[in-house]
Amino acid sequence: MVPSVVDTENTAGTPGTSPANGRRKAVQPSLLDRGEPLSEITFVVVDLETTGVAADSAQITEIGAIKVRGGEILGEFATLVNPGEPIDARITMLTGISDDMVASAPRIAEVLPAFLEFAAGTVLVAHNAPFDVGFLKAAADRCGYAWPKPRVVDTVVLARRLVDRDEVPNKRLGTLARYFRATVSPNHRALADARATVDVLHALFERLGGHGVHTYEELAEFGRQVPPELRAKRKLAERVPDSPGVYIFRDADDQPLYVGTSINMASRVRSYFTAGETRRQMREMVRRTFRIETVECAHGLEAEVRELRMIAAHKPPFNRRSKHPEGAVWLKLTSEPYPRLSVVHRLSEKDSHWLGPFSSRGSAEATAQAIVEAVPLRQCTPRLSLRTLSPACALAELGKCPAPCRHEISADAYGELVTTVAETMTGDPDGVVRPLLDRIGALADMERFEDAAVVRERLAAFLRAAIRTQRLAGLTRIGELTAARRAADRGWDIAVVRHGRLVSAAHSAPGVSPMPSIEAALATAETVVGTLPAAYAAETEKILNWLEHPDTRLVHTSDGWSSPARGAARHRPLLAKAEETPALLGKVGDRRNRR
Repeated sequence: MVPSVVDTENTAGTPGTSPANGRRKAVQPSLLDRGEPLSEITFVVVDLETTGVAADSAQITEIGAIKVRGGEILGEFATLVNPGEPIDARITMLTGISDDMVASAPRIAEVLPAFLEFAAGTVLVAHNAPFDVGFLKAAADRCGYAWPKPRVVDTVVLARRLVDRDEVPNKRLGTLARYFRATVSPNHRALADARATVDVLHALFERLGGHGVHTYEELAEFGRQVPPELRAKRKLAERVPDSPGVYIFRDADDQPLYVGTSINMASRVRSYFTAGETRRQMREMVRRTFRIETVECAHGLEAEVRELRMIAAHKPPFNRRSKHPEGAVWLKLTSEPYPRLSVVHRLSEKDSHWLGPFSSRGSAEATAQAIVEAVPLRQCTPRLSLRTLSPACALAELGKCPAPCRHEISADAYGELVTTVAETMTGDPDGVVRPLLDRIGALADMERFEDAAVVRERLAAFLRAAIRTQRLAGLTRIGELTAARRAADRGWDIAVVRHGRLVSAAHSAPGVSPMPSIEAALATAETVVGTLPAAYAAETEKILNWLEHPDTRLVHTSDGWSSPARGAARHRPLLAKAEETPALLGKVGDRRNRR
């Protein structure tokens, strides 16, 4: 006995293709969803009969399946299956399938390949799908076949959402088939039950239209449990464009609740109104939302930058990151006869040697400790004179400070220490790195591992700061830079940057010269005054990531874009070891000691 397969679908091309040329038909998706229309999806409605209810122990005795698309039946698949074990009398009474009926039927290992081929590339449908899909997956595992992980629709779940209790007493297949006047009555035989499920599916699909469900993506979401108040507010996303930009959720008082960004705002905003959004705070934010404002952008980089600026400006309560960039601090060398390290909230034009910005004072102070442990700058705060002596501090008395307050070190010698520190900030950081590695190695040799760990953490803080500072400085010192990157539509995304700030953005359509768009972007670019970083570090870092992409091309730069040849970036592997496997630093220090 072989499976009975009747497939009326034209096989000159793949499902959903034109038999004449094998090419997929052009489909104009809806402006709102850009998803797969339900009318153009091929479904395989399947039903199984089995020897029991547990997929890991019971066996399949019958498979029935119907292939449908757009309300039209394309084919049927039906076969008995020899389970390889006796069928319980109670199962025979329920289904009518006996041992004699399946004695000459093929085993599941022979049937399954044919069924998988019949259902390939389709969406599986079943009434109580976990049962049927669970048995098919278990059979595939036992037979050594890879389960294709198809998309699945459960008509029980849809019925719970679409059919009220006052219409039907329960959501059993027989009850629904009678209510929807199915052409076939289910009788616990696989093919008949599959035919009845097809009629129920089509009746449920008719109701889906009234709920605004027209695509598979909407269908999958509709079947999930979404709080009614969230689903009711989904209409707020109807007019959101499917373009790059920034979206702002606002409350009834028009105050910003949350600011976000996406290269496809429509898709991203809709996700907040689905079951996939499980974050408690985000659901509360949606409940409080009265309207959604959008700002379309030329490309993704402009959207990311505008998001950062809006979050910094409005400080929405439901945004956790980037709300207080003005709270960043810097570590600088002071400008005085005996310079020292100082943590400050603002830099001035006179400050030429600094590290940062740091997100917290603690990380800045840890970096300062790393530097003074390697290079003994004074740590006291009074302003010292080249001529007048000052009282010595405790560090000087302990021999941990060269005591410029007592003029125990000449101005020239102290100046050499300052030069070393300045060089570690702007160029080669080895003036700090090597002494700290040596210190870690010495502490490890003495088995003072906790002390070595403290030095390691300070070294890591210094390296992070130096790498970041030098990377940012390379861009912020450039007066004007213009770059372009190939876009997904084969046009060009254009960015104009001045002193690390995005001052203009544009998009050039494919097939035309981007130069007119570049010239227009330059003509309308924001003016930046001064040479200090003109933007928060987070913005400049996003610009750097965009510029460093392989597809980005530099069009023009007013100054050379460079990084020091022996700069901090060459120590990235060392930093990675410090952060991932701290013990390796001790070994590195030991190797340096032996040189």
